[in-house]
Amino acid sequence: MLYNAYELQRSFMSGASAWASVVAELVQNPAMPTAMLGMGPVMSSALDVFAHAAMPRGKPAFDIESVNLGGVDHPVTEAIVQHRPFGNLLRFTHPGLPANAPKMLIVAPMSGHYATLLRGTVARLVESMEVYITDWADAKMVPIEAGHFDLDDYIDYLIGFLEHIGPNAHMLAVCQPSVPAYAATAVMGAAKHPCRPLTLTMMGGPVDTREAPTSVNDIAVNRPLAWFQHHVVATVPLHYPGAGRKVYPGFLQLAGFMSMNLQSHLMSHWQMFKHLVDGDGESADSSKAFYEEYRSVCDMTADFYLQTIEHVFQKHSLPKGEFVHRGAPIDLGAITDTALLAVEGERDDISGIGQTKAALKLAHNLPEANKRYLLAEKVGHYGIFNGSRWRDRIAPVVEEWVAAHSNREGASSEDATTPKTRSLKAVK
Repeated sequence: MLYNAYELQRSFMSGASAWASVVAELVQNPAMPTAMLGMGPVMSSALDVFAHAAMPRGKPAFDIESVNLGGVDHPVTEAIVQHRPFGNLLRFTHPGLPANAPKMLIVAPMSGHYATLLRGTVARLVESMEVYITDWADAKMVPIEAGHFDLDDYIDYLIGFLEHIGPNAHMLAVCQPSVPAYAATAVMGAAKHPCRPLTLTMMGGPVDTREAPTSVNDIAVNRPLAWFQHHVVATVPLHYPGAGRKVYPGFLQLAGFMSMNLQSHLMSHWQMFKHLVDGDGESADSSKAFYEEYRSVCDMTADFYLQTIEHVFQKHSLPKGEFVHRGAPIDLGAITDTALLAVEGERDDISGIGQTKAALKLAHNLPEANKRYLLAEKVGHYGIFNGSRWRDRIAPVVEEWVAAHSNREGASSEDATTPKTRSLKAVK
């Protein structure tokens, strides 16, 4: 019933959005009384903001067409290099890359948004690396015959993607996938898998949510698992390929994130309205572009969602040493030669300071020279992997870390003397 009610509301809002767009243009027509009385810009702007907020959205495109290196534009090629039911592996490359360019697997969150939320992450790293990214599927579009997808499957997918890329790859996990990426690294380390990553960068990830809990953590622990099963899990309606599949709908995830920062989102739309009234289309378009991506949501399987709530937020299974993969305990001590970089944002209201840093201590058999921590000052959750601070001040640290660990022989002597706890102020 929940999903069907949403679909009914979405159809109404879709029609209202279309009408608002038409009327927005009409009220500014010089022949209309609203234009002659000077009310056209105000009414049109209000309708435009409403139309943008209410319009239906599908999966966005990456649209990374080129990179500029030394004043020369190089065309970027995007390709699906491995197709699987619950997610494809995409590759981004360009002819300006050297033959020995690092290979980086970016693990996008399976958290209600598409992988394109990391467009800025890909666009920056593809300048110097051959970039791969997990393009997770919208669960409502995966036929039920494809089977289920849970945390074990997520870890298996990451291992499979690394195997496809081949030895000497690097991995970067943004937010929620820090936990399964860390687990996959441990599983591969224990097996001495030849394709285990040279480095693992975890950015704003909930490795140990007992450190500086946020409102996101509070929501997850203040209710029993049964509450989530009965109140936020829904069945995909009949008109989707995944009809009958149990999912955590993307629209509920979006509603939760919007409500956490409602005042900020209302102010953003008010500013968008004022920009439109003032004729500042460029500023308004910037806000629209953000919300175009932010409101594009997808569903995740109920199995994966509920296991994440249980093991990451409620039981803290990974930091307690109780996390298992396919029935076998995961030993974080098996990470002995994958260099770890933990990145956190000072103003992160989703993953608190210390939650990602905890990963460095948990890898107790990894030499200290192969660990580094970066605190990004004045940076919120999304600023860690998107925006100017990511491009100019955080990404260079990731590139430096990757370059310093391009083989299995450990850190260089220079790296061994580098302070392991760094503030963004120290990054030039």
